[in-house]
Amino acid sequence: MRSPVTARLLLPVLTLVALTATVAPAQVEPTKLVGPEWDQGYEVPRVPAILSARRQTEVVNGLLRDRLDNLLPELMRAAGLDMWIVINREYNEDPVYLTLVPEPVFAARRTTILVFHDRGEAGVERLTVSRYGLGEFYESSWDGGSADEQWERLAAVVRERNPERIGINTSRDWAIGDGLTAGLRQRLETALGDLKDRLTSAERLCVRWLETRTKAELEIYPQVVQLARSAIAEAFSNRVITPGVTTTDDVYWYLRERYRELGLPVWFQPYCNVQRRDPNADTNGDFLGAPHTVIQRGDILHTDVGIRYLRLCTDTQEMAYVLRADEADVPQGLKDALRRGNEWQDLLTSSFVAGRTGNEILAETLKKCASEGIRGTIYTHPLGHHGHGAGPTIGMWDNQGPTPVRGDWRLHANTCYAIEGNIKVQLPEWDGQWVQIKLEQDAVFDGEKVTYLGGRQTRWHIVR
Repeated sequence: MRSPVTARLLLPVLTLVALTATVAPAQVEPTKLVGPEWDQGYEVPRVPAILSARRQTEVVNGLLRDRLDNLLPELMRAAGLDMWIVINREYNEDPVYLTLVPEPVFAARRTTILVFHDRGEAGVERLTVSRYGLGEFYESSWDGGSADEQWERLAAVVRERNPERIGINTSRDWAIGDGLTAGLRQRLETALGDLKDRLTSAERLCVRWLETRTKAELEIYPQVVQLARSAIAEAFSNRVITPGVTTTDDVYWYLRERYRELGLPVWFQPYCNVQRRDPNADTNGDFLGAPHTVIQRGDILHTDVGIRYLRLCTDTQEMAYVLRADEADVPQGLKDALRRGNEWQDLLTSSFVAGRTGNEILAETLKKCASEGIRGTIYTHPLGHHGHGAGPTIGMWDNQGPTPVRGDWRLHANTCYAIEGNIKVQLPEWDGQWVQIKLEQDAVFDGEKVTYLGGRQTRWHIVR
């Protein structure tokens, strides 16, 4: 399937990414873990370069200009909209608003109104009808005044352009497409008068805008993912863990503090839990989730983290093993189990076909798992400006059947996903006890194949 957008690669963006940064002197070259048939498995042992706040602003704004100039017109036309109006107020921002405005904007100011008008060959006109301007990204069409005057000016802008279909952010099913509040919609309809009949939901545009990654963003995304993975490698090592002393709380708070130290905001609290040998364990291979669990030798560790950098989110789960004093390496059963987990990932990603729905991908993968004897659960989700992003849902941890609406969304090229799920296997070294291998690695679908953005885990982290 042809890519939905061919975005030009911004030379300034790539130049900035390569600049000397604040944390590491140079880009980390990943350590390859396998032989000639590379399966995308590698470690990120050191923290990659991180740009200064000033450089990050320049990169983000370069990416935004590319998206507004090259991506938005195509998406508006595909959605059949002549105009798109995004309205929000301070402290109650629309989910798409901060993806449409330049750095260093942190919030809406008073009532902020963005207007996008498709003029055909002349491109999409970008206006703001707001008290505060947005620089060169949006032409200001109002000089200020009362709230009533602001709405009157918006109505005049619309009437002057006379669009047939005006998209607004209302949706029954998509939270990211439902950012227009009831009060603001009432004000808008009153201001437009007879033109209010031209209003229609912009949910499709919202989803496509948020899920689609440009060529320039995909140049940067691998390093964003490597930043997340590098901190996990630190946390799952003797640099952080002393068996018999360190608790699971210590590990996840280390991750939280480490990301803060690096200037990388998390979008959920990192966590860490353990599995250990237990003759009374059930067949679910459950993790010990109790607070303050002391990590012991022979434990299996798991973590889940998500960061945000350059307006792109990650979501990563990886596994570690704590060697017993009489062990020099991870038990073969665990190596086989992780390899089985990688096979599960391959079955899932091989089911990614452009145009398929998330529910169709789920159903096909579950059939493949059954034929291969893999006891797996799939809960894969889109990734991008939001951690749980816009696009097709592929299974839920508590529902391995169809997910209405979000699971019916079709797979498009240049979209990213957290390849998330788990398998359960019996571990010979633990007398056949069931253990759970929980994996989550970030990847891009280019329309033909899936590629892991920052590699994937194919070898256990080891705490000695």
